[in-house]
Amino acid sequence: MNIKTIVAALALAASCSAFAADAIKIGVSGPYTGGSSPMGVSMRDGVRLAAAEINAKGGVLGRKIELIERDDEAKNERGVQVSQELINKERVVATLGYINTGVSLASQRFYQEAKIPVINNVATGTAVTHQFLPPQYADNYVFRTSASDTIQSAMIVREAVDGRKFTKLAILADSTNYGQLGREDLEKALAARNMKPVAVEKFNIKDVDMTAQLLKAKEAGAQAILTYGIGPELAQIANGMEKLGWKVPMIGSWTLSMGNFIDNAGKNGEGARMPQTFIQEPNTPKRKAFIEAYQKAYKVDRIPSPVSAAQGYDSMYILAAAIKQAGGTDGVKIREALENLNTRVDGVITTYDHPYTHDDHEAITMNMVVMGEVKGGHVVYAYDADKGEAVREKVKAKVKTK
Repeated sequence: MNIKTIVAALALAASCSAFAADAIKIGVSGPYTGGSSPMGVSMRDGVRLAAAEINAKGGVLGRKIELIERDDEAKNERGVQVSQELINKERVVATLGYINTGVSLASQRFYQEAKIPVINNVATGTAVTHQFLPPQYADNYVFRTSASDTIQSAMIVREAVDGRKFTKLAILADSTNYGQLGREDLEKALAARNMKPVAVEKFNIKDVDMTAQLLKAKEAGAQAILTYGIGPELAQIANGMEKLGWKVPMIGSWTLSMGNFIDNAGKNGEGARMPQTFIQEPNTPKRKAFIEAYQKAYKVDRIPSPVSAAQGYDSMYILAAAIKQAGGTDGVKIREALENLNTRVDGVITTYDHPYTHDDHEAITMNMVVMGEVKGGHVVYAYDADKGEAVREKVKAKVKTK
């Protein structure tokens, strides 16, 4: 090896070392074990795909993105511990994640206090983005790329009442923050139509017998079950109806699309419907490339939670655009950039054109969400008409004039 080659090699090594040493640390917090893991793993893997693509193109501001991943185990107390570790020890400049509403509400206050942005890319509780609003808080550091429960509950009720013409509806929701806040949103959506559920029943995580709850719904004459829970327990509802010899439609929150609902419920889960921001169908070039990349990287056919994967992927690109616009990793400047992004971000779910403002930290509006249906072990479009409208962009709030 001649001297020029050696010098070139050393220079390359030095630049690579600097690239790695000066990495931009991004936290990724979610449940990678337990019943919520299809959502957490899919989200994490979607973020990984986006980060790898960004790094392959030179990173952000010439710096590599380094993901600092932590399993919050879907436990509030673990989420709190993780958030403090990511902020104080790892010195992350932002965090992506939170699958479970309860974990989000317990943990994200530490980001607010540290003035570090956190983008909830799966948690849907309506309260998630409302914890730190004016006048008590001048600025809010909590953002979201998933469809809030306000949106979902309205769509669930619309599907049941307008679409299916049901008049007697039962609600079955788990006992977590997610389930109970979602149940409240469903009751509000029904009340807006002067309707009340004929039965409201609760169940716990890891419950395997829903007979008592289902019998009360059946005796009340329920024509459909509206659900708020996660995959394993939702499967117990579907399987419980089979045991009772009673079958009515299940219409619930987006989690009816989880792989562990579809697999554990089998034929009993067929026909379940739920709001979705993303369905694993390659109906745009971006979606086709994303699906193929995910399948190749993780050696799967069906993404365990397609919605989580897509929202995770998009959240990484939105954050990268904000860091680039901020010109650095100061939390205040990243928040300000998120609230006024001046570049369009080409995502899997949509093209994000000013997804946030100072007073609106929700990237998803109702027009962007479609109804999915479990069919043949996959989630498909419930309505063919939605297939043709491949990309729907956010409806911007009208500016009031005096």
